Amino acid sequence: YMLGFTVVILSLMSSRADFRARNCSEVREACVGKGFSFTHVPLQEIPGQHLRVCPQGNTCCTQEMEDTFGQQSKQDFENLVDEMSHELRSILTSRHKRFDEFFLELLENTERSLNEMFVRTYGKPYMQNSEVFENLFAELKRYYTGGNVNLEEMLNDFWSRLLERMFTLLNSQYVITEDYLECISKYTDQLKPFGDVPRKLKAQVTRAFIAARTFVQGLSVGKEVAQRVSKVSSTPACIRALTKLLYCPFCQGMPTVKPCKNYCLNVMKGCLANQADLDPEWNQYIDAMLLVAQRLEGPFNIESVMEPIDVKISEAIMNMQENSAQVTYRVFQGCGEPKPAGMTRSARGVSDVFNARFRPYSPDERPTTAAGTSLDRLVVDIKEKLKLSKKFWSNFPEAMCVEERVTAGNASDEECWNGHTKGRYFPEVQKDGLTNQMNNPEVGVDITRPDTFIRQQIMALRVMTNKLKNAYNGNDIYFQDSSDEGSGSGSGSGCTEVCPTDMDGAATEAPLVKADRSGPLDDSALLLAPSVALPTMLALSALAVHRQWR
Repeated sequence: YMLGFTVVILSLMSSRADFRARNCSEVREACVGKGFSFTHVPLQEIPGQHLRVCPQGNTCCTQEMEDTFGQQSKQDFENLVDEMSHELRSILTSRHKRFDEFFLELLENTERSLNEMFVRTYGKPYMQNSEVFENLFAELKRYYTGGNVNLEEMLNDFWSRLLERMFTLLNSQYVITEDYLECISKYTDQLKPFGDVPRKLKAQVTRAFIAARTFVQGLSVGKEVAQRVSKVSSTPACIRALTKLLYCPFCQGMPTVKPCKNYCLNVMKGCLANQADLDPEWNQYIDAMLLVAQRLEGPFNIESVMEPIDVKISEAIMNMQENSAQVTYRVFQGCGEPKPAGMTRSARGVSDVFNARFRPYSPDERPTTAAGTSLDRLVVDIKEKLKLSKKFWSNFPEAMCVEERVTAGNASDEECWNGHTKGRYFPEVQKDGLTNQMNNPEVGVDITRPDTFIRQQIMALRVMTNKLKNAYNGNDIYFQDSSDEGSGSGSGSGCTEVCPTDMDGAATEAPLVKADRSGPLDDSALLLAPSVALPTMLALSALAVHRQWR
């Protein structure tokens, strides 16, 4: 009798203990707190044969709950990736805008400054020929914004057109025909009417504009790649692993227990395997951007090149004026003396045409810009930000699997969710990248099928890195790589993809010379007005001055 009584008491006690263990009220509260509105949440555990992701056995989850948890896991993961990449995307977007505004306004201010000073200095002769300079700045802007412009030809053409106009003005007592101007072009290599200014300006303007345009294109490509890669597409295997990681603790009646860190790392490394493969190319892209940034604050500084350009062009004009007699004599020797204009044309003296030099350039007159700061400070800022973004994509799992976001943290190895129950997680953490996920214990990954979309972004970065390396050396290149479908549509400062407008196959090479930054550089050869006598004029311009200085 006593034995039977004891069995009954023990049975009742066990039953009450089991009831407490199976109570799902905490799960119900947690679901409400997370905004779930399930039609039914069990009051206590039920058999879990219906579950397809979470551990079967007794559970607090219905089929509806597990399905909803799956959908929510996908959303949580995508939101987390978006949130974590937001700062990088914002930095690249805002810095691209700042640099673009800076360069465009620098061009506008330089053109306005030149126009005002030339009107003041040369008056009517300049105003009657101002389209030569307007075309120059229009072509410079077209190049910067991604136009198919050959910088060297463009600059040569500018000096050619300027020589045509000046030769005609300085010899107004003659009839100068188009055929005669073509003849002048044949002597370009022997005559340097503008002294050495065109040669120096061409080298400095070419490499400065190549660096500026390529750097802004680089920021745009980086921005587009980051935006695209941040829009993750989760595989079914990844969604199952995320559901098990984030919400199966609910089904086990322990909604407050967070995943073990190493467990989280394996899930994230499996889900982000393709993104991690972006890292090597991303790091090379960042290194190349930093190299060009060095050029921007050094010898290829477009601000130092463009601001004193009016002074340099004026110097070239004065060289032409002072050497006009010698230039005219040699041209007459080669091309013959043109017909006199007769009494209908003014026989003004040279000094009446161009009779003033510019005053020295003053740094106090630097134009303010939309960016609100100098190029040097802009570059210092972006360099700091770019350095911090190295290894960004391979660091994603570590950044996600922290206590504030997903996991229980390192301090709670025994008190975390390991995918089955509360306890230590034993499997080894996998390495980064697709090929290292072959034995991932949490996510089934097909390592033979790389994500095509990610591969496109890798190619976009590779193409851009190659362009940046060439820009570092002062070279511009044109890509016809059909495999570069990577990143994005361009805006403002040139294309963000392969940039098919880069120079139509013409590589613009600048000599790898150290530019003297101690004073105003001879570096702002301007663009062009399309001219027939293009090579001639440029060489002509340089010779005359050179002779005078000798």
